[in-house]
Amino acid sequence: MTVDSSTSSHLKRGTPGYRNATLALFCAGFATFALLYCVQPLLPLLASRFAVSAASSSLALSLTTLSLALCLLIAGALAESWGRKPVMVVALSLASLLGLACALVESWNLLLVLRALLGLALSGLPALAMAYVGEEFDPQSLPAAMGLYIGGTALGGLLGRLLSGLLSDIGGWQLALGGIAGLGALALSLFVWLLPASRHFKAQPLSLSGLLANFGLHLRNPMLRLLFLQAFLLMGGFVALFNYIGFRLAGAPFGLSSTVIGLLFTVYLVGIFSAGWAGRLVPRFGARRVLQYGIGLMLIGVGLCTTPWLGCIIAGLALFTLGFFAAHAVASGQVGQHAKAAKAQASALYLCAYYLGSSVVGYGAGYIWEHAGWLPLMAVLAALFIVAAWRTGRL
Repeated sequence: MTVDSSTSSHLKRGTPGYRNATLALFCAGFATFALLYCVQPLLPLLASRFAVSAASSSLALSLTTLSLALCLLIAGALAESWGRKPVMVVALSLASLLGLACALVESWNLLLVLRALLGLALSGLPALAMAYVGEEFDPQSLPAAMGLYIGGTALGGLLGRLLSGLLSDIGGWQLALGGIAGLGALALSLFVWLLPASRHFKAQPLSLSGLLANFGLHLRNPMLRLLFLQAFLLMGGFVALFNYIGFRLAGAPFGLSSTVIGLLFTVYLVGIFSAGWAGRLVPRFGARRVLQYGIGLMLIGVGLCTTPWLGCIIAGLALFTLGFFAAHAVASGQVGQHAKAAKAQASALYLCAYYLGSSVVGYGAGYIWEHAGWLPLMAVLAALFIVAAWRTGRL
């Protein structure tokens, strides 16, 4: 019995290989989102320090996610020929170095260039991690493994935002970005040590015609198109809310500091729970129903964030985050199941839509915030989620 043909060669829950692989992917998700989103609670501070508008300050995040989205397509193609782990290691190493470089600049334009390059480096991680899960884990263990990876992204998003807010109050935005880069380097060392080598990866010759053929195959798949749309709408709305909640709470009548605003991102803890929880619910209730419930929680959260009471806003952020990570864990897990071949490129297309939503909706929401205010912004986000919920009926 060969490794490739044996179902026993897949990673199963309860085995040491499963534990090492899920912890390694947890570290990868943590580092990716910590480096990516550490600037989010710093946007009001960056706007003041560099004398730019709220929408312009969001470019520190939007340009990163835009370059990540576009380069994901290339990274996914390269990984089909070069393998999973080597590309992920190089990507995370470069991202950590660029994160450190961001802490050493004094020019707004140079900071934006470095953040765009950071997105390029990070493009080698998310799609490949999802493809690794789809190939190496036992089908029965796959939803839980994907949930743990998404949980790592939630923890990275939490600590990246929380620590950057705290460190910025202690030593400014440069200390904040440098500290997060150090955490990324620590996560990299654990990832290299723990992740088992791929055993089910089969290299494909690198060719433009093959690349375009695989993209065409995925885009003709109606289920995958639906999942790509979900990624764009849900992630776009998610980032938009968290981009501008800091401006909302820093102003009257709240007047919160960067540290306190950063502490509000502890709601990401519920995302760590809900990602794994949603993965375990899919076999019982089906992907469509769990996805719809997740979007429903996001809508309730948006409604609570329209109130003028801080307690309700915090509860709304918690429900919103719980729903988002549940929905994202389900949708991303479905990509690997519906892709007929070239799973890394299918994951890359999903995440391209995911981060394009972050860039486009995240930046556009700044225009609404500056020219119309908070309530119109919440109405637009609610409309996005209603469309997403409606489209899940075809899943």
